[in-house]
Amino acid sequence: MDIIFYHSTFDFHFWKQALESKLPGAQLRQWEEGDNRPADYALVWEPPVEMLKGRDLKAVFALGAGVDSILKKLQDHPDMLAASTELYRLEDTGMGEQMQEYAVSQVLHWFRRFDEYQALKREARWEPLDAFERQDFSIGILGAGVLGGKVAESLKAWGFPIRCWSRSRKSWPGVESFAGQDELADFLSGTRVLINLLPHTPETVGLINFARLNQLQDDSYLLNLARGVHVVEDDLLRALESGKLKGAMLDVFSREPLEPESPLWAHPRVAMTPHIAAVTRPAEAIDYIARTIRGLERGDAVTGRVDRRRGY
Repeated sequence: MDIIFYHSTFDFHFWKQALESKLPGAQLRQWEEGDNRPADYALVWEPPVEMLKGRDLKAVFALGAGVDSILKKLQDHPDMLAASTELYRLEDTGMGEQMQEYAVSQVLHWFRRFDEYQALKREARWEPLDAFERQDFSIGILGAGVLGGKVAESLKAWGFPIRCWSRSRKSWPGVESFAGQDELADFLSGTRVLINLLPHTPETVGLINFARLNQLQDDSYLLNLARGVHVVEDDLLRALESGKLKGAMLDVFSREPLEPESPLWAHPRVAMTPHIAAVTRPAEAIDYIARTIRGLERGDAVTGRVDRRRGY
């Protein structure tokens, strides 16, 4: 079995040793320009078009939770990937736990009003604030996939009211589910903290705009852990200035790195991190990929396959 690999920062030698130890008989090679030798599978992150074009691959594994960069290239180069080649993404592989850590820490930061206390500290003001009540601090999760489910599970343990919105209805214990465009407004109107975990598809680009932010409860918060293109950044700033939004925590942006001139840097109620909410953990990713390839070779049902039409 021949497997080709492309990632601009991952340690190829670690991946080669670890994957070959879990897939006896497999040979992993690092793709280089001009390599047109046959391969059965490809492991990639933002691959060059020429790496995949013209290959008769059984499957391509994106080395992350998102496949938007591959799908975007497919729009411009439809022959980059054969129609018969299946595309897989990493469903969790440690990213769910990281998203839980990030979401819980930020929600508790807002719930305990630590952001406001830091603002008071900068003014040298000693001023105890009234505590928020859990029943008034409803959490709404946009996107109810594997990662959304993990985040809902972790926040539910803290006693917050939890709701989710997705394309199809979910049956998660203790979580109120909303589905489809017809129920989006009701979902937003009952949400105090909006956590975005949507996939990147043409339908979700710009979905978080001023009109939708304005449907949230007063003094609400936005936590964006998905993709920057979901949020209209000028509308976010407008919602903050209007007082509708009390704060925002952003891990992703429409352009990365964020431009030095962006007003988001200086806004006192915007916090940010440089797209680090959940990163691929190689050991866990290798376990998943090896397990999935073994399943595909046996003809078993496996998880993580991407529906190219839906984008996830």
